[in-house]
Amino acid sequence: MNIQRKYSLPNCTLLLEGLSDVTRAAHFQEMRPELSILVNAECYLSGYNQPITGGREFFESLVRAVSGYAQEFLSSVPNPQAHNQESELVEFQKVDSNRHRLIIHSESTPEGFDHSNNSKRPPIEIDLNTVQLFDLVEAVDQFFADTQTLPELSLELQPVTRRYGGASQALIRQAVPAAVGVSSLAVAAIAFNLIPPPQMRPPQPTPDEQTSSTINNITPPASATTTPIAAATPTATATANAKPVVKDLEALLNTVPEITDPSQLRALNRQVYNQVHPAWANRSGLQQDLIYRLGVAADGAIVGYKAVNKEANLGVGQTPLPNVLYNPASRPSISNEPIAQFRVVFTTQGVLQVSPWRGYARTPEVVGAKIADSNIVKNLNQKLYSTVRQTWSGTPTFTRDLKYRVAVNKDGVIADYEPLNQVAFDYFRETPLPKMFNAIYGSNVAAPNDKEPLAHFQVIFKPSGTLEVIPWRGYQ
Repeated sequence: MNIQRKYSLPNCTLLLEGLSDVTRAAHFQEMRPELSILVNAECYLSGYNQPITGGREFFESLVRAVSGYAQEFLSSVPNPQAHNQESELVEFQKVDSNRHRLIIHSESTPEGFDHSNNSKRPPIEIDLNTVQLFDLVEAVDQFFADTQTLPELSLELQPVTRRYGGASQALIRQAVPAAVGVSSLAVAAIAFNLIPPPQMRPPQPTPDEQTSSTINNITPPASATTTPIAAATPTATATANAKPVVKDLEALLNTVPEITDPSQLRALNRQVYNQVHPAWANRSGLQQDLIYRLGVAADGAIVGYKAVNKEANLGVGQTPLPNVLYNPASRPSISNEPIAQFRVVFTTQGVLQVSPWRGYARTPEVVGAKIADSNIVKNLNQKLYSTVRQTWSGTPTFTRDLKYRVAVNKDGVIADYEPLNQVAFDYFRETPLPKMFNAIYGSNVAAPNDKEPLAHFQVIFKPSGTLEVIPWRGYQ
């Protein structure tokens, strides 16, 4: 299984690609699989069109050089670990107070950087300003805070011996405010022999740190940034008006089974959409798509959400997510229930997108009992056509076919419907389906009738005004 990890800052992005070692996997349903075999590492720096790329040796050397140079820069104490060109592929040199030279010794030089045609190519030299340097340090911090990526690789910084220089209290006061992130704070302290070098990886990311991952058919998020985790959890004093409180959604997902059945995911996907779509009132003003990961219980209750990109973290108030979390006062605890995960995108065009976080493992099927008698299905097909045809009026404004799955009971009464393509979502108000459904259930988003056998059909509204109703053959 190919896995990507992305650690993004405004001036630097680290992209790691690798595999999960199945022989070491403790749980096959791990919410976020471990990247334990690094295949490729890419470092993108602002101002340069091409990334610096390499394998495991390059990445480990980059991490060591960045950490060592950050230690030196913060403490003003020389650190030979940052300049070890004899055994390291990567080293740093200070040019001046705001310029730092990143040097990569490699047999191959990526396109976009100057190099000669000699068989032994000269090292790549890239000058960074201090802002770029700290963004690179922060990207490394995010990596070390991610316990699901190369967990055996630890931050092995050594205290600078006192023979390289003593640090005054003034320097300490100067260095500590400049330190950013988990490992940066460790760097500043280690530089002055205040704490021993860490022997273990840093703890789990704080609510201000997050990374993103891409697994199989998951669309990679735009970036990985700091973000809070919100989840609903009951409290001892919960009342009818109680609001969900913040809890670690990641921890919850690691302690309960994951819902992976495609048919169940398909049904839950609709319930998530039906909860979020009508609650999203203000759809203007988004500068970028807001992407979230949602945890959903088997009954459709949204038990938590987690921002995936920086814009989602900052713009959560522009979404209805805080308001659609389930109320712990009106529902039992979800602590031991299976959880499904969904990717929810609030787009700049005002379109809501909901899809399973891991996609569908196979084509889903409609759940529930079905009417199988061919004669009954044929009669219900004709009855549904007549009902929809009589209530569909007006001139269509859409230019593509609107496709829906519509289910009716043995009496021909509509029991369920769902859009099958995006234009069907966008133009559903031009069809009679929501009015038909609302007339029976009092809501366009009521739970479908699944207590009796149903006959399922595909209903197609064409731009020409033509209507097609055919027996259901399954999801395409």
